[in-house]
Amino acid sequence: MLLEQITQTNDIRQIAPEDYGTLAEEIRQFLIESISVTGGHLGSNLGAVELTMALHLFLDLPEDKLIWDVGHQSYTHKILTGRRDGFVNLRKFGGISGFPKRKESDCDCFDTGHSSTSISAGLGMVKARDIQGGKNTIVSVIGDGSLTGGMAYEALNNASRLETNFIIVLNDNNMSISENVGGVSKYLNNIRTANMYLDLKAGIYKSLRGKPGYGDKVVSQIRRAKSSFKQLVVPGMFFEDMGITYLGPVDGHNIQEMVHIFKEAKKVKKAVLVHVITQKGRGYAPAERHPARFHGAEPFDIETGIPSNPRTKANYTDIFSTVMCKLGQRDEKVVAITAAMPDGTGLKRFRNMYPERFFDVGIAEEHAVTFAAGLAAGGLKPIVAIYSSFLQRAYDQILHDVCIQNLPVVFCIDRAGLVGSDGETHQGLFDLSYLSSIPNMHILAPKNKWELSDMIKYAVEYSAPVAIRYPRGEAFDGLREYREPIVYGKSEVIFEEEEVALIAVGSMVKVALTVRERLKEKGIACSLVNARSVKPIDEEMLREACKKHRLLVTMEENVASGGFGERVRSYVDSLEERTSVLTVAIPDEYVEHGNVELLKQEVGIDAVTVEERIVSVYRATER
Repeated sequence: MLLEQITQTNDIRQIAPEDYGTLAEEIRQFLIESISVTGGHLGSNLGAVELTMALHLFLDLPEDKLIWDVGHQSYTHKILTGRRDGFVNLRKFGGISGFPKRKESDCDCFDTGHSSTSISAGLGMVKARDIQGGKNTIVSVIGDGSLTGGMAYEALNNASRLETNFIIVLNDNNMSISENVGGVSKYLNNIRTANMYLDLKAGIYKSLRGKPGYGDKVVSQIRRAKSSFKQLVVPGMFFEDMGITYLGPVDGHNIQEMVHIFKEAKKVKKAVLVHVITQKGRGYAPAERHPARFHGAEPFDIETGIPSNPRTKANYTDIFSTVMCKLGQRDEKVVAITAAMPDGTGLKRFRNMYPERFFDVGIAEEHAVTFAAGLAAGGLKPIVAIYSSFLQRAYDQILHDVCIQNLPVVFCIDRAGLVGSDGETHQGLFDLSYLSSIPNMHILAPKNKWELSDMIKYAVEYSAPVAIRYPRGEAFDGLREYREPIVYGKSEVIFEEEEVALIAVGSMVKVALTVRERLKEKGIACSLVNARSVKPIDEEMLREACKKHRLLVTMEENVASGGFGERVRSYVDSLEERTSVLTVAIPDEYVEHGNVELLKQEVGIDAVTVEERIVSVYRATER
């Protein structure tokens, strides 16, 4: 097997060119078999196999630098740099990451996970190279989905002034996570389907190639001159007009053609964009038919593509989806916004039912938020659905464009807290902290699926900004009988005892229930309070709790710094009560990839660890 010959970086150069196709198929089969067991990003990696092989044949790694945008498509890169054996623990705690990681390999020169960053990072490396007199090659790979993000254009604007080589590879598969939208997608479609250009080019090359004496030489001259040719027949030539040399489009599954064009690109003493067209999910029929479903796949049956462990219960995203459809039916002013994730956020059904009130803005969270502010200022009721770790990209817009004007925008924050296998860049551990710092922001967290429904309905009618954060995974269906109406700034007392009060935020209410039962067995009776409102905190409840309890325990799936517990501690200190406060939260650190339950144990917010901490502090207060 050819793949067994790849044990370290640059081993691909030992493979004969006539065997490239076989190696590509072996890589695809390995990826399908591995990801069917571990889960991971399948579609994007299947589409980028030949592209990655071509880049590794062209570059001298790790001296040359290869920067992947987002990094969803970096699995083949990991295989070709000697990490194939690590795929048995892909995205598991202590195993290899699903994204490029500098600490994992010298060939991973930049950590990625969020979108539209590779050109900026690459441009920085180009400048660092030139200042230090280096001669190595810098390549940034960016997908057409990532090219919908504004940061990419800020980088292109600066790259256009370069007078030194910098290669940007546009991996164009007409997809981000879902199908791309907007003007950029339309522009690239025009290039892909410019039949006059493509057919004419192919016809000329076919006629001339192989003609004795002059044919191949003429073809070579045409290739060198084709920038001017494209200006005549391809609409727009946006990149050329910016001052960036455009080469392509080129078949992203033809290795030798790509290697040739990369070598041509290296001769250009400025920024050059190579437009490569690939097929997401290539080589695996289920992924080709359903690329969005196989973007981030759970373990699946290879023959059918069906998940091995299908969900039997609704998750929080499902609940949000159902509530949104009902709200859309009841109120024509309700509109929904997402940043390239209608499927992931649960807005696909709303889009199908109310397409004129649904807006997918592409991978552009900043624009999504200010656009929502404009909708609110225009009299509508915008609901912005974005993952926690992606919303932080729009902090400035939330602060300036929404909250300063106190506009009624609802932020539905999915994947809040620990999300697991995607690791540091995707853990939603900071939203309570960064949102709590903003005046006029009202933050809610539901304890179960019914409370999420109630909070969304409440937020839509509220006349100021509201953020509702909820976790990834199965929706908690316990405590159904506790369903007090949502009131501004008020918590919900579920069980009332003395001595210790557990004050839990959102997903931690379920953990607190278990902790309460474990403490009860040790003779420690605990009150349980569903915090509900993270901002403002329920000061009246805290004053009463201080009178009745020796110890208050705050519990949140968020970093401790700037979080709910810190705010509670500050308020209790101001009361000058003798009550102690124990804060249960994520330490001030980034949390790597792994199973969520295991990660909770690692960071100390699982029921057993929390119980042990409470017992220790409680016993100390008895002395």
